[in-house]
Amino acid sequence: MQILNKETDFNFMSKRKIAAVFSIFLLIASIFSLVTQGLNFGIDFTGGTMIEIAYQEEVKLEDIRSTLAQSGFGDAIVQNFGSIHDVLIRLPVLETENMAELSNKIVATLQSGHETKIDVRRVEFVGPQVGEELTEQGGLAMLYALIGILIYVSLRFEYRFAIGSVVALVHDVVLTLGFFSVLQLEFDLTVLAAILAIIGYSLNDTIVVFDRIRETFLKVRKGSSEDIVNSALNATLSRTLMTSFTTLLVVASLFIFGGEVIHAFSIALLLGIVIGTYSSIYIASNTVLTMGVSKADLMPAEKDNDQEINEDGSQV
Repeated sequence: MQILNKETDFNFMSKRKIAAVFSIFLLIASIFSLVTQGLNFGIDFTGGTMIEIAYQEEVKLEDIRSTLAQSGFGDAIVQNFGSIHDVLIRLPVLETENMAELSNKIVATLQSGHETKIDVRRVEFVGPQVGEELTEQGGLAMLYALIGILIYVSLRFEYRFAIGSVVALVHDVVLTLGFFSVLQLEFDLTVLAAILAIIGYSLNDTIVVFDRIRETFLKVRKGSSEDIVNSALNATLSRTLMTSFTTLLVVASLFIFGGEVIHAFSIALLLGIVIGTYSSIYIASNTVLTMGVSKADLMPAEKDNDQEINEDGSQV
């Protein structure tokens, strides 16, 4: 049923039960993977050594990996960093090795196979204790963000909308983490930053939709709650699609041209934008409808116009 919007008339809410089953399935799969496999934490969280080196000529990463494996460093992660001449090497914590001596040993091993000198640009070491602190603080950052959002939306909207927005945000975060867990993609600080950005993006989209739903409830006198929500979703559809499309273009450029170092970051954003757009329609709005929101819930409270009268007959 079309109520206000004259451009599109998609019956989004007719598929809300199918969407709910689909999302529940994905959530269960994500939680199962997170419990059984966990996340493939990067050196930022687990600790280890990171060495950035530069070659004067182009070098094949497979040759570097092979050389390190033959020297007993098979766990090393080798990536190009910025250009085909710059290489980033990451090693987990080795209790039997002094980290300062380890970096020298790595460089000497690689130098032995090249006539030209290798330039060491940067050597960083993250201890296991620092990694544990980053893991704890990262988890708390997401938790505090969700709590702050719940308080903000509770003050701005009716409580059903607050619950719907938080359900959508938890849905987005769990699915993104589940994706990284299933594929065992490296989870580092850049991915954590991407997830916090996803929370902000999804919340912004949800608030725009909720504003229009509330506005439509107050304007329309006839029609069921489902019809009114459909009308509001159609009214914001062009804005939602345009925002998502332009953001995806930027993030896709990061993924294609940004290099391996930010691949995980761009993948998380790509996934989060798609999931966030979907959740604003089929999770947040669906939750509000399931909780039985109605026009009466959104009507402002009537003010008491009765005024007190003083003994002399004057009004207070």
